[in-house]
Formats: sequence, C-alpha cells, structure tokens
Amino acid sequence: MKKSGVINSEVSAVISNLGHMDWLSIGDAGMPCPLTTKKIDLAVSRQLPSFIDVLTNVLTEMEVEKIYLAEEIKTINPDQLAQIKKVLPGIEIVFVPHSQLKQDLNKTHAFIRTGEMSPYSNIILQSGVTF
Repeated sequence: MKKSGVINSEVSAVISNLGHMDWLSIGDAGMPCPLTTKKIDLAVSRQLPSFIDVLTNVLTEMEVEKIYLAEEIKTINPDQLAQIKKVLPGIEIVFVPHSQLKQDLNKTHAFIRTGEMSPYSNIILQSGVTF
C-alpha cells in the first residue's frame, strides 16, 4: 500500500503518465467536464474535499511549470487566487476567459472534480520536468 503523497489510484496513475507540457485539470463541483476527458470525481459533499486541498495533494507528486486560470477569478474569487499563488509560488500564471478554460479541458489528460463550491475554482496545470 502506498504510504504518502497521492493515494487515490486514479489520480496517481494520471500524474505518473504525464510528460513534459501535458495538462491536468482540477476544478470545482460545478465545472462541466467534456465527455472526451477522463473525469476523476472526488466530490463527497459540499466543500469536501476542497479545491485547495486537492491541489496541494497533487502538487506533492507533480512538477508544474505553468498554470492556467480563469480571468474572472481575479475579481470574483480573489481569496482562492491568493491561496493558489501561495501553494504555487513563482509559477507562471496565464489568465484566460472562463469560457476558454472550459474549452481547454478537452486538451487535459483528466479533470479532477472536487467538492469545492466557490466560483472559478478551476485550474489547468502544465507539467514540468524534474531535470
């Protein structure tokens, strides 16, 4: 049995299969997931698990070089933006319209759905390399 890091087998497998510049997305309970994108549904109930808890857990095993966020998070959910910046210090942030972020989910290896219930709590992580 795995003792630390990401213990969800589906999430761990997706992270293990990522190459440089591949995308993985994490989002709130309301984010629509394209039928062509693998959905890993972790949502149990309202706020369980939270977006930031899942993101923090994923970051224990994933090297990230860039992130994509909805432009709207700046004004609608600045507290969540501050938390994202805290757990990903120094990482390049690209802001796109929320409608574009939803379309870009088609390009991700998987979408991890959380129980988060705050607006624009969605992110696309671009995989980096460790060497």
